[in-house]
Amino acid sequence: MTSGVSDHSPTRPLINAVSDAKLAAVLGPTNTGKTHYAIERMCGYATGMMGLPLRLLAREIYDRVVALKGVNAVALVTGEEKIIPRLPSYFICTVEAMPLERQVDFLAVDEIQLCGDTERGHVFTDRLLHARGRFETLFLGANTFAPLFHRLFPAAEIIRRERLSSLTYAGSKKLTRLPKRTAIVAFSTEKVYAIAELIRRQRGGAAVVMGSLSPKTRNAQVELFQKGEVDFLVATDAIGMGLNMDIAHVAFSGLSKFDGKNVRHLTAQEIGQIAGRAGRHMNDGTFGVTGECHELDDDLVEQVQNHAFAPLEAAQWRNHKLDFSTLDTLLKSLTQPSHTIGLHLAKEALDERALRLLSADEEVAAKLRNPVTLRTLWDVCQLPDFRKIGLDEHLKLVSHLFWSRLSPDGFVADEWFETQVRDLDHMDGDIDTLSSRLSGVRTLSYISNRGNWLKRNEHWREATRDLEERLSDRLHEALMQRFIDARTSALLKALDADEVARPEVTPEGQVIIEGHTVGELKGLTFKLSNSDSLIGDKTLRQAANRAVLPVLHDRLRALAQTPSKSLNLRGHTVEWNKEPVARVEPSDWFAPKLKLLSEVDHPALSERALKRVADFVRIFNQHQLKGLYRVKQAADAEATPPQVRAIAFQLYENGGLVRRDETVKLTPEDKAALKALGVAGHRYAWFLPEALNPKLRQHMRAFGAGEGQRAQTLRGQLIIGEHGPVPIKSLSQIDKIVNNAIFQKGALYMREADFATLGLNEEQRDKLMLALGFVKVPPQTFPVVAPKPKPESVVDVAPAEEVAAEEVSEVVAEDGASEQVPLVVEDVVVEDIPVEIIAEPVETAAEQPAETVEALAVEGTVASEPATEERLGWRQKSLEPRAPRPKRDKPQGNKEKFDRERFRPQRAEGAEGEPARDRNRPAKGDKGKRPSKDFKGDFKGGDKSRGDNRGPKPDPKPYINPYSPFAILREKLGQN
Repeated sequence: MTSGVSDHSPTRPLINAVSDAKLAAVLGPTNTGKTHYAIERMCGYATGMMGLPLRLLAREIYDRVVALKGVNAVALVTGEEKIIPRLPSYFICTVEAMPLERQVDFLAVDEIQLCGDTERGHVFTDRLLHARGRFETLFLGANTFAPLFHRLFPAAEIIRRERLSSLTYAGSKKLTRLPKRTAIVAFSTEKVYAIAELIRRQRGGAAVVMGSLSPKTRNAQVELFQKGEVDFLVATDAIGMGLNMDIAHVAFSGLSKFDGKNVRHLTAQEIGQIAGRAGRHMNDGTFGVTGECHELDDDLVEQVQNHAFAPLEAAQWRNHKLDFSTLDTLLKSLTQPSHTIGLHLAKEALDERALRLLSADEEVAAKLRNPVTLRTLWDVCQLPDFRKIGLDEHLKLVSHLFWSRLSPDGFVADEWFETQVRDLDHMDGDIDTLSSRLSGVRTLSYISNRGNWLKRNEHWREATRDLEERLSDRLHEALMQRFIDARTSALLKALDADEVARPEVTPEGQVIIEGHTVGELKGLTFKLSNSDSLIGDKTLRQAANRAVLPVLHDRLRALAQTPSKSLNLRGHTVEWNKEPVARVEPSDWFAPKLKLLSEVDHPALSERALKRVADFVRIFNQHQLKGLYRVKQAADAEATPPQVRAIAFQLYENGGLVRRDETVKLTPEDKAALKALGVAGHRYAWFLPEALNPKLRQHMRAFGAGEGQRAQTLRGQLIIGEHGPVPIKSLSQIDKIVNNAIFQKGALYMREADFATLGLNEEQRDKLMLALGFVKVPPQTFPVVAPKPKPESVVDVAPAEEVAAEEVSEVVAEDGASEQVPLVVEDVVVEDIPVEIIAEPVETAAEQPAETVEALAVEGTVASEPATEERLGWRQKSLEPRAPRPKRDKPQGNKEKFDRERFRPQRAEGAEGEPARDRNRPAKGDKGKRPSKDFKGDFKGGDKSRGDNRGPKPDPKPYINPYSPFAILREKLGQN
């Protein structure tokens, strides 16, 4: 208690002419520069001392003064840490650890309004009453302290300072909508962790600041926020105690806190103290609420914005002149009230509670028989409860320290202290485990920094400091790992930056931004790395795309000018340097439509790159699909003969395979034109080599599956009327079977074994033959004809690929012989279709005279018994006999009754099985003779009365079997 206080009346002010001559209070709201003013004043003296409310704030001010005066001139004194050079001039301390026994020229205490705090207020009040500098003493605090200070020290000066920036209320905002440079305030460790985790998922990460952190961890976390590596800070109310950071907005996640005993609402002064952290220097700040916190009422908002709070009425006071004569006198002196107005007796603090509880123990009470032992007990009872694990555990530790101090040497045993240090020296575990170990280290640091508690206190002071440093580093790493997504944070920073740093792209395609791998770039497609961050769906993708946008623009420019050798078409995908850049859409083979595999919004660059890729695909198809390209040009050319142009058009539209129309007769010039186009064919189809190559068909399918015959062509099939699709290989095999058939009496007779290669049963075979225009007739037996041996000749064996290419390129010549057109196709695999099928003449096989068959049979017989075989018979529908057209008389004036018998066709009286003969046609014996004058009909069974009678008509041509060899010969000789 101040000297002379007990001698004064209760209304007499506490003023001393010598010690309080230059006493002043610097008061004002936050962001008024009070601390900066005090530092400048202190550095103007030879010696000085500052008391601060938090160890974290003391470390911050210590670093600032060291930067001004040098490390050898400044000492740091806190309960857990002491950095004292040989001859320090300035002492930066926590309020509880201020060495008041030292005389200094200047002394200052920050946040002096805490003298009204129920837990620590009596310590600040003691410094207010007894801590003085020789020449100047400053107390820094809020305006609410002014009336009490003036009442206690009416002659002292009060310096008012105005806030450098304005503070306004911004209302309630969601966590995802909070502006950058925001500090979210929570009032429990669990709440701080929960909010930080949510911010990491939603906004990339947050720094964490709590009063329980070590200075190194706290400084590392604050540095993340100050450097802009994260845009959010989640903290407890510790930030309200003078921690200076560039905060633009303060958001309260709650308005109540646990004060150690009960959960209570924050006062307007406390809300204003925390909200005042927003807006540093000349920058305006805002405050508001977030999460489930209800909005502030208008009166409270007005108080915070105008800094108009209720004045502090009294300070918490505890007698500093303690009587250690006996335990009772000590307890009595602790509860002695003050007789000065404005000083209220403080509530029972932790050290007083520990004293009462330990002194109640009989063994401890038995030792408290002299002032020395009583001082020892009071000394250990002042140990702070850093661990916060319960009063019982704290009392056990205090009791152990008391009994250790009563040992013969008076020191705490090194063995016990070493065990405690070893138990805490583990770097594994989660954040809570590491924080708990740090709290234990703080307790050991406090013990080691007491001058006479340990025999080797200097050694253990260094040991605990080293352990705290290592645990702080590990805790900082754990906080970053849990609450900061460095990759997301880097991308978001790139999103907001005016000039985005160009990302690095490795040869493997990994995209690195500010040292973090954020995704993979393949071709023109950027893919984010896997992350559990919810922001990856929208904002993160936007940030990443903006960061890699310059790289994508450069790639589009390079793609627009790339040589063809760097491009390749694989299936539906166009590759550039073996990376996909475009995809083929359903379109024409020689007018392809493509889509770039890129989301870059730059129409000009995208259009140039797309045109380059489309040109490559078009030229690539012209090379690979040469046959299709030739028939397309022929179909488009007006100079192409009509019949050839029609076939070329159908071939192109149907993908290189079309059903052959037997009614269309081609001239030798037409056949030569088809040969030049590389078109091959047989009785049933015209086709191109592309239709026979599975790989080329697969390539063609990449441009669309098509419809109708084109779709079947891409499967290697031809639609045959109502029968449906038939493999082109099967049709070629049937054509070969027909070529090897025996023609007799208008029917073709084929070996049944030849159909085995088709893999069809009898019903399927007959159905297919019917669809091809054949009607089944009874089988017949024929002599077996032995094949003539071919003369042996020495020829070079060509590779299989060359043979296949030659087979594909064979076309039908005018005389039925096969000719070859070279075709270069990369990796061509042609289906196994015999050369004879493709090279077969387009005309139907000629009829073999019965005499020739008999002669062959005679040649193939042996003396004993001729070998015979049964062949299946089919007759083409075009050779089926037709009923003659009925002759009709022109109706006369009188209608006659319709005569059915007159129009009924008469059956010929020929041999059984012979086709019926038209009665209007001449008999066999009259073949080649002109009809008589009495013949009224025509050779087609029609009635001349229905024709045109304008003049004489030329005689009809005689009927010639189109399958006879003579018909082929007449056609080649150009005779009618």
